[in-house]
Amino acid sequence: MNLPRFYCREALAPGAHIDLPEPVARHAVRVLRLPPGAAMVLFDGRGGEYEARIQRIERERVVAELGAWRDVERESRLSVTLVQAVQAGDKMDFTIQKAVELGIKDIVPVDSRRSVIRLSGERAGKRVAHWQGVAAAACEQCGRNQVPNVAPLEKLENWLAKPPHEGLRLMLMPDAEDTLASLSVVGNVQLMIGAEGGLDPQEVIAARQAGFQAVRLGPRVLRTETAGLAALAAMQALWGDFREG
Repeated sequence: MNLPRFYCREALAPGAHIDLPEPVARHAVRVLRLPPGAAMVLFDGRGGEYEARIQRIERERVVAELGAWRDVERESRLSVTLVQAVQAGDKMDFTIQKAVELGIKDIVPVDSRRSVIRLSGERAGKRVAHWQGVAAAACEQCGRNQVPNVAPLEKLENWLAKPPHEGLRLMLMPDAEDTLASLSVVGNVQLMIGAEGGLDPQEVIAARQAGFQAVRLGPRVLRTETAGLAALAAMQALWGDFREG
């Protein structure tokens, strides 16, 4: 039986006694009903993981004792950044969660011309913090010890105007000539996915000027919440850890 895993933002160290963060403590004691002495795994996102046990449970705090650090990583050999136009409803949460499970390295949310919702200021900051929490929770579930970074939200046109990326830049288009299978094996990829209505023609032009190459995934048009995940799975099958036995 797999031990429960929890992400702690503060740096951890072998032998330390720490107060579990409030959301972690609440989930461990109230949801999982873990008693004193229960074993768990803690990680701080800096690599590796720690054996730990609940030392004591008090009304306002749960104290854990850390054991040995284990040099365990479950990262993909592919370094893929998902540049995702903001999606409506809970689609963005779903995309981030599954992208983390599929080994994404970083996530860049962007505001495209066809994005259904508009976020700015404090609202945008809160939403990015929420997405970072979704990424951390996905790491707890899938066994990763390094939490992908969710970048601050910005307009797609501003992001495309930044200095060029060293590596492969891809965007999905159903009428593209190239497929993922026709490309050479790579280790560093930026994958851009449009919102519900796809990328605006002007955004496509700007993306091409920024070095993005159009590829297709079969003859069908995929929804925004399907496209990026399908591409990530295909890349892992072609070039990544889906090939490893």
